[in-house]
Parts: sequence; C-alpha cells; structure tokens
Amino acid sequence: MSSLNFHHLRYFLAVANEGNLTRAARNLAVSQSALSTQIQALEARLGHPLFERVGRRLVLTEAGQIARDHAQAIFDMGEDLLTTLRVGSGRRQVLRVGALATLSRNFQIDFLRPCLGRSDLEVVLTSGSLVELTGMLRRLDLDVVLCNAAPGTGYADGLVAHRLARQPISLFASPALACAATTPAEALRTHGVILPTGASIIRTEFDALCARLDIIPSVVAEVDDMAMLRLMAREAIGLAPLPAIVVRDELDAGSLREVVRLPGIEETFYALTFQRQFQSPVAEELIAAASHWVA
Repeated sequence: MSSLNFHHLRYFLAVANEGNLTRAARNLAVSQSALSTQIQALEARLGHPLFERVGRRLVLTEAGQIARDHAQAIFDMGEDLLTTLRVGSGRRQVLRVGALATLSRNFQIDFLRPCLGRSDLEVVLTSGSLVELTGMLRRLDLDVVLCNAAPGTGYADGLVAHRLARQPISLFASPALACAATTPAEALRTHGVILPTGASIIRTEFDALCARLDIIPSVVAEVDDMAMLRLMAREAIGLAPLPAIVVRDELDAGSLREVVRLPGIEETFYALTFQRQFQSPVAEELIAAASHWVA
C-alpha cells in the first residue's frame, strides 16, 4: 500500500481551516485548480469525500473531521520531534466527554477511571444541559455524553442510549439530625426535606411517592445541583433523597447516613453516543467496561 502524500494532507488542512478553496489557495501560494486537484487526489486515496458544500463554505464531512484530527496530529508530532525530542512522548489521543451539569461527579469519575492517567490519552470534559450536549454530540464535537435521562421522543434521532447503572434512591441525613424513622412515611412526617428542583427525575418520582403516601412534605430547600444538595444535607437542616453514589464520600466519612430507602424510586445513568461511521474506540471501551454496572 502506497504511503500518504504529506503535501496532500497539508493542503487539506489549509482548506479545512479556511472553509474556502480560494482563500486557502492564496495562503498556500498555489492556484485554486491545483489545490482542488490535490484535495481530490487525497479523497481518492482515502476512499471518502472530505468536504461538502454548504452555501459558499466547504464543510467537513464526518470522514473529513477524522482526517483533519489525524492530519493535525501528524504535523503536531513532527513539531514534537523537532522541539521536544528529549521528552519522547509523541501526540496523544483525545477523548471528548460531555456530562450533564448536575450529574454526580462520583459517577463521572467512576466512568472515566479506566482511562485516567494514560500517557497516550487526553480527556476533555465539558458540562452543560442535555440539549447543548446532544447538539455537540450530533456535530461530532463530543464522543460521548453522560447523563441521567434518555433523550425524549423527537430528540433521540441518531442518538444511542447505553444504560450504565441504576441506583436506588434513599433519604440521607446528617447524624446530627437524629432521625430514627424506620419508614419513608415516618421520616417525611417528622423531618423537613431538601429537594432537587421540579426538572429532576428524582423530584418527579419523589412527588409521586408522597402522593401515594398521602403526605405533604415540609420542604426546607430546593436546589438544582446535586453537589449543593448533599452539602446542605450535611448541615442537618433536613433529609435529602439521593442515590448512594452521590454521597459516597460523606457516607465513608460518617457525615451523612442512610435513613431509609424510598421504594420504587431509582436514578438511571446513561452514556449517549451518536450513530456515526467512526466511533471513538476509547469511548466504546469505557462503555463496555461500565456495562456490568446495570443490576
């Protein structure tokens, strides 16, 4: 098999960065027709179209984005060879992970742990809303998105939801609260609660449980961030409905304890990927490693 032509790759990068054949040709000091010929030769060599025209711009196809990442890595590696030969580290793969802003940090670390510390890998972690993150996933700006809700009907086109874990929800409290309740009804009738906001799946199921128990809980605080919710629970102002993974550190330290489990309420964790021709092998490895978490 013949080698890649590095001139083709350099010309391709110039067009990919400019999104315009005329400007790239001017920057390279070559004719537009010669540049177009070089791009066509590279596409023929790789067996995939690298650009599609959108209006006046040339936009990278999925294969084009993969080729751009590899081409950039090739030239960056050349710079490494010239300037940091003594390090000998070369270029690393990049894993681009999106995580729901309110998602448990412990869950995120558990998912990423098999690849953390690898000398050949850089992890880029981005947080945001589910709409923002799935949009980035569809644009191929992310390899995987971690969340606690599968995309709703009408938003799941092209997305694949890999269910990784199910966590039962319990009421947790500071030992200083001295809650001795043995049932959810008893606990909720004797103590106030710190709740996630109405947008949370836990909140929706908690409200349904209270309706079944014919209880109107005394809400002492509502927050939209799990980290803040557990911190407030440590202040002994009320009970907090949470999965154990969120308060794992507090349980180990003894600053929180499980009071009682809430029947029928679970939090499910997912890894979302987008149906694409070239999946991130590292993301696939992590999803496979986490697949045994599901009870």
